[in-house]
Amino acid sequence: MFNPFRRNRSKSTLRPPRAPGDTIRQHDAQELRAWAAGRAFVEAFVEPETVVNEMSVVLVDESGQFIRRPIGGPKGIDAVAKLLGCPVYDVEETGYPQRMRERLERERILRRREEQRQRRKDFEAREVRRKAKEAQENEGS
Repeated sequence: MFNPFRRNRSKSTLRPPRAPGDTIRQHDAQELRAWAAGRAFVEAFVEPETVVNEMSVVLVDESGQFIRRPIGGPKGIDAVAKLLGCPVYDVEETGYPQRMRERLERERILRRREEQRQRRKDFEAREVRRKAKEAQENEGS
């Protein structure tokens, strides 16, 4: 009906990318199937839909490597279970597996170490240039 003052309307324009009843896209299904092929002990963890992200699935293998892809909605859960034939868990109930968290932590530490090496290398290069410039200025005096 006509609402002249536009009260009781949602002010947020954020909407999920797809309707909640949709299922997994074909290219996402192919990527999940290709990733899981040849890997041992693959498990699927379903992440809930948020205002910004649609429902997604995270596949985790025995070493903690993982891949995340959107699945659209609840129909996508069944599609993933049928497609991969692996156990499917709700991440809100079970949480992420420890092997995945440990791998993420290891990668974060290695990334920080590499950043420190690069900063050290840059610092040393600046020091060499600074000393060369000082030596050049002393020769010119």
